[in-house]
Amino acid sequence: MIYMDNAATTKIRPEVYEAIEPYLKDLYANPSSIYTFAAKTAKDIEAARNTVADFLGAKSNEIYFTAGGSESDNWALKSVAFTMRNKGKHIITSTIEHHAILHTCEFLERAGYDITYVGVDEYGVIKLDELEAAIREDTILISVMYANNEIGSIQPIKEIGEIAHKHGVLFHTDAVQAYGHVDINVDEQNIDMLSASGHKINGPKGVGILYIRSAIKMEPLIHGGAQERGRRAGTLNAPGIIGFAKATELAKAELDQRNDYEIKLRDYIIKRITEEIPYTRLNGHPTDRLANNINISFRFIEGESLLILLDQKGICGSSGSACTSGSLDPSHVLLAIGLPHEIAHGSLRLTISEENTYEEADAVVDELKRIVERLRNMSPLYEDFVKENR
Repeated sequence: MIYMDNAATTKIRPEVYEAIEPYLKDLYANPSSIYTFAAKTAKDIEAARNTVADFLGAKSNEIYFTAGGSESDNWALKSVAFTMRNKGKHIITSTIEHHAILHTCEFLERAGYDITYVGVDEYGVIKLDELEAAIREDTILISVMYANNEIGSIQPIKEIGEIAHKHGVLFHTDAVQAYGHVDINVDEQNIDMLSASGHKINGPKGVGILYIRSAIKMEPLIHGGAQERGRRAGTLNAPGIIGFAKATELAKAELDQRNDYEIKLRDYIIKRITEEIPYTRLNGHPTDRLANNINISFRFIEGESLLILLDQKGICGSSGSACTSGSLDPSHVLLAIGLPHEIAHGSLRLTISEENTYEEADAVVDELKRIVERLRNMSPLYEDFVKENR
């Protein structure tokens, strides 16, 4: 198997598994208990909180552990909306957000909130002038993702935060794809809230964080206990938290080296595909993109057929977000950057890791060439195109 779908999830690192194992076997106490047996687990969770805070340039009391990125996104938007409803009911986001944001915004619209969806350019980068023009007196929150999960484009986060703060508006960023893959400093980048998830950085599934700047008042997402300083009730997921912190520690130590390798491999794959397979285009920013992200549209074919044939050869890729893999609709992200439906439908996302090799890259591209040729030879649209362009 060749796995190139690391934006969907990553393989847990051996070091992370080793760090987690004691909390599944021997250190199983509820960390909220008062006896000595629970004290070590509670202490280790606070050490984990410090590790995450240090990676973000935050304070440890600003880190809240959650069940993952989607929960963190929901908490950020719903809590700000509820807490600040007397100030205003206007929220700004972008047209290319993850559905954890978009569906939450739809829920808030049904609850009487006004949502503005700011557009992006052809590379999937938010239009800053349109963003600032959308701010109103009743605007309470701007939420823009750090890096897009489908096309990898990295947003001008610091500038977005500056615009928000200039107008007295809070700024949240969904950093699920960026956390552990880029340098983040919440103070320098004017970030008030940030979501991240463990399984995107070789950590366990079912754990994430929400960073909340200490000055911000937020309603709890879950009531029923005093955990997480009274803001998120529920027994703490000690193994997940320990694993998240270990994955963060490894990501921080290896960030530059891993990115250097992934960028070279990414660009090698992009070059081969775009030069050797005609009628293709790279989606997303050519340089300001995540180091491991490749998103290519192939004209005259369906992405679903492409994925099935790749899978038959043991190659794991994606047509976009794993959260919407059952949908037959074209990617909202690709439509937002201006692709017509028929081209958006024929897109492939490959997200590599430092474990992928150049030999694997060549095998994937060689297989892609055969599959694309096969599918196009079956396409009436391609047949008509060839006839018209002879």
